[in-house]
Amino acid sequence: MKNEQVTEAIQKLSQPWQIEIANQLREIIFAAIPDVVERLQYGKPHYLKGKQYAAVVGPAKGWVSLTIFNAQALVTPDKLFESSENGDRKTIKISEGQAVDYPLLQSLIAQAASTL
Repeated sequence: MKNEQVTEAIQKLSQPWQIEIANQLREIIFAAIPDVVERLQYGKPHYLKGKQYAAVVGPAKGWVSLTIFNAQALVTPDKLFESSENGDRKTIKISEGQAVDYPLLQSLIAQAASTL
């Protein structure tokens, strides 16, 4: 179920393109993880499966980031994502006008969350 605080936080973003991207990411996360729990934490939308973090959407001045947790086994296109040191998180930063393969992102989210 969508959290009203997250809806409000997304609508308050300063750039229309950021609102659009954040809403798209939100939709694919809900599609990828049917039992996802959404909450606003540290001012950002966080998505949990059970008690484990599955994803976080992070609006910033020049982009909107998507971090996928539990991402060690994900195979991703070269240079699309930044990985954490131990590889358990993968982050993509989406800028204004950037083409985004939302079906790919949805598939990666579903794969990572499937083992949570």
